[in-house]
Amino acid sequence: MNIGTLIYTWINGELVGTDEFGNRYYRAAKKTRWGREQRWCLFKGERDSSKVPPEWHAWLHHTVDAPLTHLLTETKAWQKEHLPNLTGTAEAYRPAGHAYQGGTRARATGDYEAWTPE
Repeated sequence: MNIGTLIYTWINGELVGTDEFGNRYYRAAKKTRWGREQRWCLFKGERDSSKVPPEWHAWLHHTVDAPLTHLLTETKAWQKEHLPNLTGTAEAYRPAGHAYQGGTRARATGDYEAWTPE
């Protein structure tokens, strides 16, 4: 966590709530920027913006005036647990044929016919 953001939060921040990941959401107690109140998040653990749930994302981006925290209790059967964004890490998805997976792909099945100009 950036020490400057933490000090700014102590001085100017008003806690609005937390989410299931432990992230804390703040608004500026008095200051506004361009006619809107400032809103920000202090992440628990690594700063990964994909850990912001949709109801808090809408609040952070001024789509709604109040956080939609009542949606936390209304989980649907089709909803999955959050998976972190693994892009750029050793656990990132790499299909067969990727350079890190040996660089060899399966041979073409023969149903492909290359186009050649006449």
